[in-house]
Amino acid sequence: MSNNKVSRRQFLSYTLTGVGGFMAAGMLMPMARFAIDPVLQKKAGGNFVQTDKKVSEITDVPVRVDFTFEQVDAWYKSDVTNTAWVYKEGDQIIALSPVCKHLGCTVNWDGDPAHKNQFYCPCHGGRYEKNGKNIPKTPPLGPLDQYEVREKDGFIEIGKAIPNTLV
Repeated sequence: MSNNKVSRRQFLSYTLTGVGGFMAAGMLMPMARFAIDPVLQKKAGGNFVQTDKKVSEITDVPVRVDFTFEQVDAWYKSDVTNTAWVYKEGDQIIALSPVCKHLGCTVNWDGDPAHKNQFYCPCHGGRYEKNGKNIPKTPPLGPLDQYEVREKDGFIEIGKAIPNTLV
C-alpha cells in the first residue's frame, strides 16, 4: 500500500470533479455533433437524372420533357416527377424550368394564340421569350430558371436548377 492517504475531503473533491466532467461531456457531445455532423454528411444534390428523350429528337422548338427522381425527406422517400422545356440553340441543349417567377404557375410554350413563339403563364398572363427572359410589362419579375444539362449514351440528363445564364 501507498503511504499517500486520501482524505475524505480529497475523495469528495475528486468524485465531484469526475461526476461534473461526465455531466459536462454528456451535455457538450450532442451540441458538438449537431455542429459537425452536417459537414460530414454526403451531399445528394446535383445528381443528373436521365430522361427518355434522345438528343437526336431535340430541335430548336421547345418540347416538354418529364423526368422522375427519388427525393429523400428525413426518413421518407418519394418519387417526384418534374418537367423541363428542352430545345437546341446551335449545338447547345437548353433546358428551362416551367415554373413562372410571378406566382409559381406552370408556363407553356405557345400557350397563348395571341403571342406565338413565347412561353405563356395562364395564371396572370405572364410571358417569356424563348431563352426564358421575362417580357417587360408582364407580371414575372425575373427570367425562368435553367437546368444543368448533359448528354449520356444519346439521351438527355437533367441536373439541378440554376439561375438563367442565357439572359
